[in-house]
Amino acid sequence: MRAADIRELTSEELAAKLKELNEELFKLNFQHQANQLDNTARLKGAKKNLARLKTVLREKTGDKW
Repeated sequence: MRAADIRELTSEELAAKLKELNEELFKLNFQHQANQLDNTARLKGAKKNLARLKTVLREKTGDKW
């Protein structure tokens, strides 16, 4: 997911996507701990997507920490 695509989403869509990515990251971490995760690069990609999403959400809301 690119940052340009994320910027086009509304705040409600961003919040829904944030929840979805948090759940995905939790499941990936759980699979990794149980040695059931075949592609560990998905873990890194999920973390980066989550960071991109949080960055754009912060830009839109104007929150400063």
